[in-house]
Order: sequence, then C-alpha cells, then structure tokens
Amino acid sequence: MKKKTVLMDEAAVLRALVRISHEILERNKGTDDLVLLGIRTRGVPMAERIRENIRSIEGKEVPCGSLDITLYRDDLTELSQDASVVSSHFPCDIINKNVILLDDVLFTGRTVRAAIEAILDKGRPRTIQLAVLVDRGHRELPIRADYVGKNVPTSLRETIDVSFVETDGETGVCLTETEGE
Repeated sequence: MKKKTVLMDEAAVLRALVRISHEILERNKGTDDLVLLGIRTRGVPMAERIRENIRSIEGKEVPCGSLDITLYRDDLTELSQDASVVSSHFPCDIINKNVILLDDVLFTGRTVRAAIEAILDKGRPRTIQLAVLVDRGHRELPIRADYVGKNVPTSLRETIDVSFVETDGETGVCLTETEGE
C-alpha cells in the first residue's frame, strides 16, 4: 500500500464532526431520546467527539456507547481464528429511542447491516440513523448514511484510512492505493 493523498487533516475532521453534530440536533429537534452508538473501533472515538460537540452546543448530555459487531458479521467464518470479541456497551435502554449509529467509513454496507442486527437484539428503537465520516461508495446492500462528513468516490484498489488520536496517535483521513500487480 502506498499513501496517495491526505483527504482530511485534523482540522477538517473536527469541522466535519461539528457539522454532523449540528445536523443530528436539527433533524432530531434537540437531544431528547438520542443515543449515540459507535461501531468499534473508530466509530467509538467519533461517537465520543459527537457527544462532546452536542454537550457544548446544547449543554446537555447524550448517552454514548459502543457496539462490537464481530458475532453479527456475515463473513465470520472467513475471519481469523484469533478474532476477538469486545463486549458492546449500551449506555441505556434503546427501546423507542433515536439511535445514531456512528462509523468511520461506509463501504459495502455489511458492517452497518451487522450493527443494525446487534441493535435490534437489544430492543426496538424508534429510529436508527447512520453517521459516517467518509462514504466511499461501492455498496453491496441497500444502505445509505443520514449524515456524511465527506463523500469520496474510490476505486476498488483504493482504501480510506481514518485515524483518531485516541486509537492511532493522530487524527486524519488518507487515501491509499495497492501497489501495481
């Protein structure tokens, strides 16, 4: 893999997350019945940052949790024998809540499908809305994001690499490409 270009530096990521925070508040008419769930790994720091943004905008605390979709994946048999499961954390009951599902990159839609199954196993929310930092296209399932930081059409040889200081030591979004074959 070779680094092709920086798509978003830290400042651009922070601006996109502030915009998404405002869009979530506008669409849901405030914070009532909102629950944020970040898909592990990089959806979690994204959810925490959105929670902080909402707190500074509205002055209210929104429940924020994490979701491990490992056991819900449709390619579980293809994963390594060492695939580890980290427990999900639901900060409150999700029944009749507006759940905002957060992930770093939307690609085929399979991760989101697995996350929806994991959420529905815990109860029936009023709505499940999807927020992603980057939508790169190439959907295999009929899934779309409600909130998008940046749309980046890619080829299948390209990869979007999102990093957050909490998980990677720096924050940004890069486009990489596999070396010629």
